[in-house]
Amino acid sequence: MNRIYLAIAVMAATIYAIRVMPFLFIRKPIRNRFIRSFLYYVPYVTLAVMTFPAILTVTDNIWAGAAALIAGIIAAWLSRDLFVTAITCCVAVFLVGMF
Repeated sequence: MNRIYLAIAVMAATIYAIRVMPFLFIRKPIRNRFIRSFLYYVPYVTLAVMTFPAILTVTDNIWAGAAALIAGIIAAWLSRDLFVTAITCCVAVFLVGMF
């Protein structure tokens, strides 16, 4: 039981340290274009990295996930409406799952 508390304490200290470090070391506004661009895209990349494997492995058939991914990309590119894109992905999974 002590190992669990130790693990929780280490995880809490790690998360706290990661969140506090920028406040301790970065006092001035960031003016470097590369670093600002990098920090701007970090949330989008993180979301993509977490979402992409889930799209392919959410069903038992990997081809249904791949079809949903392709259909979703095309629907998002054409309409830019989240509801239409989600419905398109669901229909793609359903159609591929029937075969």
